[in-house]
Amino acid sequence: MANNKKEVLVLALTLVICGGLAGVGILFFTKNTSLTTISNPVAILNEPNFMANRSSEGEKILIKAEVNPEKEKAIAAIANKDYGAAILQWQASLTKQRSDPEALIYLNNAKIGDQKAVKIAVSVPIGGNVNVAKEILRGVAQAQTEINDQGGINGAPLKIAIVNDDNKIDIGTKVAQALVQDQSILAVIGHNSSEVSIAAAPIYQAGGLVMMSSTSIAKELSGIGSYVFRTVPSVRFQADALSQYAVKRQNKKNIGICLNSTAKASQSLKEDFTAAVFADGAKISRIDCDLSSPTFNADKVINEMLNDRVDALLLSPGVEKIEKGIEVAIIARNRLLLLGDSTLYTFKTLQLGQSAIADMVLTVPWHPDFFVDNPFASNAVKLWGGDVNWRTATSYDATFAIAGGLRKNDSRVGLQQTLSSNGFELEGAAGKIAFQPSGDRANPAILVKVSKGERSGVGYDFVPMR
Repeated sequence: MANNKKEVLVLALTLVICGGLAGVGILFFTKNTSLTTISNPVAILNEPNFMANRSSEGEKILIKAEVNPEKEKAIAAIANKDYGAAILQWQASLTKQRSDPEALIYLNNAKIGDQKAVKIAVSVPIGGNVNVAKEILRGVAQAQTEINDQGGINGAPLKIAIVNDDNKIDIGTKVAQALVQDQSILAVIGHNSSEVSIAAAPIYQAGGLVMMSSTSIAKELSGIGSYVFRTVPSVRFQADALSQYAVKRQNKKNIGICLNSTAKASQSLKEDFTAAVFADGAKISRIDCDLSSPTFNADKVINEMLNDRVDALLLSPGVEKIEKGIEVAIIARNRLLLLGDSTLYTFKTLQLGQSAIADMVLTVPWHPDFFVDNPFASNAVKLWGGDVNWRTATSYDATFAIAGGLRKNDSRVGLQQTLSSNGFELEGAAGKIAFQPSGDRANPAILVKVSKGERSGVGYDFVPMR
């Protein structure tokens, strides 16, 4: 017990310095229609500062921590419609901050200037989790760059509007209402969290605007509306893959679950994983482990699980409780087979967990070494200067799927019909992009294991399992 307490103290001290270290490692790991009326659209129209403060095509910086003189000059040039000067300043900024996706999107938009373009929006949680926001934006920016370099969409370049929804339901639903009313927007990539996506989906459905989430995995999104799609596989695929590994390959019989009860995706994984484990012939421990509980005690939970003869543990912390999940992993080290969901596929997990999480198995939608013949990963390294994570890959795929649909029909309803058709299929960063009638992508999950390696810079890497 004393050793466990010491490890938790080390974790706490590590968290204090984590922010300063994260930047030097690997780049970025982190149809039933439900028709509703758009609630009080006049109120949104009477809030002129709402979207003005939360959206930008290059006229303002949304990621405030990365403002620099070049960006300020670019914004001033855009205000004067001097797009040539703006282009030079965005390029200068990217020379200093190569991994900045917001600047690349604004550079691409500045190259378009006032000419006719096809416009879509991407809603990201800049105020809720800026690293996740940047991971998503890198995929969108990389796709936009390639699409426009290849001639755009039927000759028209792709313009991107970035919107900050803070990962909050009340803000996300207002964003959805505003985007539905803006007829220049032909589709929306987002939202990040399942909670926001589930709340916003009926608004997009009622407004006839395609919403394509690249990161929301909760099963409640399946079939929620004919205008709702996602390029990240449903949580069911993660649950099945983890259960097969733990029960069939590792012969585990009694599996514990630590979840974040405030996260829809975490709740969905628990439900689907429980069903999969029972179907595979094992059972789920009844020991309660809620990482979001104010009285949560990791030592107590692990001791109770060991007393219950638990032999494997699934960690599903949600983005907000990653540190809590790692704390549990450190205490459980060498005593339980550790399993994790895709939220733990982050640099922070490797940095904080290190040897304590060696051999932990995660399920993810994408890994750079899994799709060896796909140019996306190597192109990303050339563009950003380092590896990207699954959120970047699935956001890249969301952008390409929308662009592919708009090439067939560049209207809102036409895009929905194209994406829903049996013949729609594209090759993306994470394999084939095609949508089931539920709006889900049917790709299987990928298992990765934490193993010793030098790719991340902290001594451990995520390595795909074959």
